[in-house]
Amino acid sequence: MTAPATAAQPRGVSRRGVLATTAGVAAAAALFEAAPAHAQTGTADDAGPDSVGLRWLEGKPAESPGSTWGVPWGKGRFPGDQRFQLTADDGATVPVQSWPLAYWPDGSLKWTAHAVGPAATAETFTLSAGEPAAPAFAVSVSDSKHHIDVNTGVITARIAKSGKDLIKHVKRGDRTLVKGGHLVNITQTEAPDTETGSVTRDRYTSEVDEVTVEQEGPVRAVVKVTGTHRKSRGRTWLPFTVRLYFYAGGESFRMVHTFVFDSDGEDAFIAGLGVRFKVALTDALYDRHVRFVGEGHGQLAEAVKGITGLRRDPGAAVREAQVAGRALPDPATWDQRVTTRLHWIPNWGDYSLSQLTSEGFAVKKRTKAGHGWVPVDQGRRASGFGYVGGPSGGFGFGMKDFWQRHPTGLDIRGADTDEATVTVWMWSPEAQPMDTRFYHDGMGQDTYPEQLDALEITYEDYEPGFGTPYGVARTTELQFWVTEATPAHGRLGAMADVVRAQPQVIAPTEHMSAAGAFGGLFGPVDRSHPVKADVEDTLDFLFEHYRTEQDQRHWYGFWDYGDFMHSKDVDRKTWRYDVGGYAWDNSEISPDQWIWMAYLHTNKPEVFRFAEAMTRKTSEVNCYHIGEWAGLGTRHGVQHWGDSSKQVRVSNANYRRYFYYLTADERTGDMLHMLASSEETALVLDTGRKIRAADDPWAPDRNAIDIGFGTSWAALAAAWLTEWERRGPDWEFCRQKVLGTMETIAAQPNGFAQGSGLYDMDTGRYAIAETAVTERSNLSNSFGRIEICAELIQQIDMPAFEADWLKYSRFYTASRQEQEAEYGGRFGDLFLYSYTRANAFVYQRTGDESQARLAWDRFRGAKDAPDYSPRETQAVETTLNPIAWWPNGGTNDIAQWGLAAIQILHMVGDFAPDA
Repeated sequence: MTAPATAAQPRGVSRRGVLATTAGVAAAAALFEAAPAHAQTGTADDAGPDSVGLRWLEGKPAESPGSTWGVPWGKGRFPGDQRFQLTADDGATVPVQSWPLAYWPDGSLKWTAHAVGPAATAETFTLSAGEPAAPAFAVSVSDSKHHIDVNTGVITARIAKSGKDLIKHVKRGDRTLVKGGHLVNITQTEAPDTETGSVTRDRYTSEVDEVTVEQEGPVRAVVKVTGTHRKSRGRTWLPFTVRLYFYAGGESFRMVHTFVFDSDGEDAFIAGLGVRFKVALTDALYDRHVRFVGEGHGQLAEAVKGITGLRRDPGAAVREAQVAGRALPDPATWDQRVTTRLHWIPNWGDYSLSQLTSEGFAVKKRTKAGHGWVPVDQGRRASGFGYVGGPSGGFGFGMKDFWQRHPTGLDIRGADTDEATVTVWMWSPEAQPMDTRFYHDGMGQDTYPEQLDALEITYEDYEPGFGTPYGVARTTELQFWVTEATPAHGRLGAMADVVRAQPQVIAPTEHMSAAGAFGGLFGPVDRSHPVKADVEDTLDFLFEHYRTEQDQRHWYGFWDYGDFMHSKDVDRKTWRYDVGGYAWDNSEISPDQWIWMAYLHTNKPEVFRFAEAMTRKTSEVNCYHIGEWAGLGTRHGVQHWGDSSKQVRVSNANYRRYFYYLTADERTGDMLHMLASSEETALVLDTGRKIRAADDPWAPDRNAIDIGFGTSWAALAAAWLTEWERRGPDWEFCRQKVLGTMETIAAQPNGFAQGSGLYDMDTGRYAIAETAVTERSNLSNSFGRIEICAELIQQIDMPAFEADWLKYSRFYTASRQEQEAEYGGRFGDLFLYSYTRANAFVYQRTGDESQARLAWDRFRGAKDAPDYSPRETQAVETTLNPIAWWPNGGTNDIAQWGLAAIQILHMVGDFAPDA
């Protein structure tokens, strides 16, 4: 169908501008084929480099348990079975394990994953095609009826296939140092109440259901364990997935722990959630060492039986050895006034560190159960790393984001016995129980009209029964070491750094951009022009603003860390944390995507870590993982699961793909696979239920369900594409859905501007509408659609789809008169300054310079474009805590502005205006 003629053409449209005028989609597609090659920059047509220089994200680590990362490649560069070699900066080959993460449609490699063990100690590496070097001792996996053994060459771990223990034991050589590794959960049925005199608590422990070997070397082995928590001879709940990671030559193993909250939160309250091990101790009590690393590398360094500070001095060499964690000389060589009285020195068997807020931790100890605790010391932000052991071996243990994810804890019990018990608490029983109940009683919002009226004042979309945590999840990363002796002070500090941030190998911006990663919409930082420098400075300022706000507003806590708020309250000089839909952002308007794009643009470690925490939080806590809403996310609100609007635009695969491809994280891969069928939720939840006319009853039909081309399709298309390119279990049908929806959207009377269509879940296609309509939605482009369309066009040769998208992109930022002349209606009018990144993409694909100039003009000078100057804060002393206050900006605008800035800088940077 030919679109109606436009009344006027944008100034300066080139001959390729026919994409947006009367010639229609077919002619436009034909003309695009003739576009000059130089105009189609940034695509995958140029396969890019065939090797890449790599480095560590935060510089060469002092301690590395191994690292896994992803690398993109241009289309056609490498076949699907290509092997890779890794070379260190000194020319030596480094053992590496490689595997495909994603493929281009032609079967060539799009993303590859790579892993190195602890022996990879170079500052930089080069990855290229070739035969990989073999590790000195390959990690091996042996499978038997009841267990799986993983041998790194240094330690051997036995993983049980059933029962309570996930890890039966860990040996170093012939000696079993650690055993009985299991999960523990403390639960109470009464609501948290600080004045309740008597509360009954139950202990649940893990029960293994299934064990799967996902990788078995030679450098990296991964074992997946699934199960539930069970009360002795009773109820089960809290399904879990634990992955255990082992690297060749390593004396440590990593655990990625995920649990799903399968309760409505009204009658089951988590009072403790942890991982527990038994540690064998054979050294003399004065040779048993306890270590906690606090802030930085500061440490509590004590022994179960201390011989320092006594009335009688055993000798300087003895005292120095104990503080250093070395074996003490034979007591026969000490001052005998000490040796003969060792039995009078208390044995401190129990140590506990509790981080109950982000601003404080406390350490206490006692001799044994039944006796009083003695306070040791306090600090601000503990590393989350501890150790117990001695000269004959010990156990290091730690939890990532320890103080950020408070209330947390580290416990050592029974260190004066033959077997100490170590627990890493992801939710400390020292704190009040977790309270996941909804925060208000509904306030009389019993009908849809009342709920819609309340929405007008608090921006909260409330509905009884919808503010449930049932199905949300949380993932935690832990690291454990089985050492041959007590590590020295310096190494303990380095181990704590590993716990804080897993060492990460990265590919540089230049390579990722050249390879067309994520559509190739970004490039390196460029301050070569005053306007570009100003945009770069603003990008830096906005990111640092959120980092500052996160810390001074204390956006921390078990469920909260990794998210930030939606809007500010300029009167209270705070964020609207208690005002309905203005509170937690929950991925609204794509802040996740902005932060990840900022990392791709800058390669800054602080940006990566911020984005990493955001993905861990928003992909787990904001989304439902079980139940009828599995695959949906919850709109922004006071509680992460509180709002009654449940949509795929929040669970959005667009936001998760970055972390998955940059780190090869299996847990995120699970999430992406689940999202590949999330359109099925449209059959169980009517998103338009509150505004549906009485004469328009909801009758879901899987062969004709209304799914919009904007926020919904963008999220679904990203999930389908990811499943297809990963060659996941459903990839062939996902390929069909990607191609089918692309074809049938382009075939609509008004293409993308049609807004929505009736989708057939069995064929993966939209029905073609008989009548042209024009959707007017402000949000259609703001949940990843611009980015996923660029990536689809980059790799799928479908001229009709590309032509329609380029035409639509032109007209979205055109005048209202031009929109009405072309489409018979007008588009939304919010975020237009940001949507000009799509105009930049039009230039990139067609060479139409008018679109490049328009992108800059609207981005910098449009009336709706936010003004982030001055980039200065003011000190405020009247708030609860003194703050640096910046009154400008809200997350919606900042996220969209940030995405536009990065993409416009890259695609049309040469057209930056003089002022």
